[in-house]
Amino acid sequence: MTFLVSVWGPPGESGGLVSRSGPQDRALGDPGPASGGGSGRRRGGPGGGLWLAGGGEAGGRGPSPWRGLRNPPKGGRRRRGGPRRGGLAGGGRFLGPRVQGAVPSARPSARRHCRSQPSRQSRRPGRRGPNPRMLPCASCLPGSLLLWALLLLLLGSASPQDSEEPDSYTECTDGYEWDPDSQHCRDVNECLTIPEACKGEMKCINHYGGYLCLPRSAAVINDLHGEGPPPPVPPAQHPNPCPPGYEPDDQESCVDVDECAQALHDCRPSQDCHNLPGSYQCTCPDGYRKIGPECVDIDECRYRYCQHRCVNLPGSFRCQCEPGFQLGPNNRSCVDVNECDMGAPCEQRCFNSYGTFLCRCHQGYELHRDGFSCSDIDECSYSSYLCQYRCINEPGRFSCHCPQGYQLLATRLCQDIDECESGAHQCSEAQTCVNFHGGYRCVDTNRCVEPYVQVSDNRCLCPASNPLCREQPSSIVHRYMTITSERSVPADVFQIQATSVYPGAYNAFQIRAGNSQGDFYIRQINNVSAMLVLARPVTGPREYVLDLEMVTMNSLMSYRASSVLRLTVFVGAYTF
Repeated sequence: MTFLVSVWGPPGESGGLVSRSGPQDRALGDPGPASGGGSGRRRGGPGGGLWLAGGGEAGGRGPSPWRGLRNPPKGGRRRRGGPRRGGLAGGGRFLGPRVQGAVPSARPSARRHCRSQPSRQSRRPGRRGPNPRMLPCASCLPGSLLLWALLLLLLGSASPQDSEEPDSYTECTDGYEWDPDSQHCRDVNECLTIPEACKGEMKCINHYGGYLCLPRSAAVINDLHGEGPPPPVPPAQHPNPCPPGYEPDDQESCVDVDECAQALHDCRPSQDCHNLPGSYQCTCPDGYRKIGPECVDIDECRYRYCQHRCVNLPGSFRCQCEPGFQLGPNNRSCVDVNECDMGAPCEQRCFNSYGTFLCRCHQGYELHRDGFSCSDIDECSYSSYLCQYRCINEPGRFSCHCPQGYQLLATRLCQDIDECESGAHQCSEAQTCVNFHGGYRCVDTNRCVEPYVQVSDNRCLCPASNPLCREQPSSIVHRYMTITSERSVPADVFQIQATSVYPGAYNAFQIRAGNSQGDFYIRQINNVSAMLVLARPVTGPREYVLDLEMVTMNSLMSYRASSVLRLTVFVGAYTF
């Protein structure tokens, strides 16, 4: 229990109020440790006055800077003029000088002995307040003065105290500034006050107490109702006996109020309202996440959900495929598209490949520069050896043609048509069909001329009894052959051989007639045979009638005889 003692001294002496706390008789103004000690402000001059010393339980607290407020102000508001840090926990005021170790005495006459001895703390330099050596003891005063002192103390406690310094909130935390009009801290829009707050491809989004740097593709939904007091609820006409968020039904039972269905919520149209028992909740839509009071779009493309390409959308994303692919059933993977089955623009042939397609052309065509159409190949212009005679280009192919009297052999060669064998000639029965390259000739069966007589189909004999036959060959044999034009030379074209051999006879071969140009010559092989050789290239169509003579001689018998082989050579018009 605390005892209060008031001492009133005579003029010129200091007076003060001290307290005793228990048997220790410590002054409440002692700056030393005390049970719930406090700090105070001095009122009055050093000559006299009152100091109020407050004592209390240990662990007491001083006046709160938020005194008189139900909740501390938001926005990080700081207080000016609050209690100094480092002071004692207790609160109160000390009206008067501090007294160190003052003890009352029962003998007023011993006034000079009632001065308190100075303590070690009072001798510290810089200590304020009157010198405790000059304080009179309470027991040294007369009783009337003591009563007057108590009366003044009661009057002083009843008088209005000096008002504390008013609390003022003019400082705000970082990101806020003081608004003198509304007397509140107001958020600072850093996106407007900071030049280039976000670098690169980022955009600045103002936030309570700060700002955010987000990708330009991010969509933001401002949650204006995420903080702050709930909206005012209109007063009900009748008192609601149910808890908040419930209402009575017809059976007087409390049922939940679906604020979402009755539009009693404060969620934004872009937010989702979820009813809860007795309340509701505003959540961000799918594809958004809440950063502070704002719903920010989630960039799903960062997680590589798509096989090829990803396009971020507000609240969602879309996968795209490269050309030649299409989205699979899961809308994320890409599968190859068979363009050939989907009407590829190929003119002739289409081949599907992974992610694309190829156009090809039929044989005889080549792909155009556009990669889709086909143009005919003129095979005849590439080479002159495709056909033996003539090449005819056709769409996608070529064909070889042969001249009249020839037929196509396989695909490119020309072969002479043997009209005599095939019966395609027009020779009479008295004629013989002779075939040659490119045609035929009808010759008379009997070609013997006087004085020769026909002894077979192709042999004429000159009788020895006929005087006209003495200077003529004894026999003429008719033969026919054909050669091609521009034949390489020298070329063996016909072989002559004696049909009869006589002992001691010698045979000689020569060209008797028909070789005026010297296109042929005879090369004798042996005594009974010789070869007709083409000496120079000849160009047809042309016909040679050569009399090839074989002269037989016998020197022992002085015998000389000759026979002629009349060879008709047909030269074709072509090299085949």
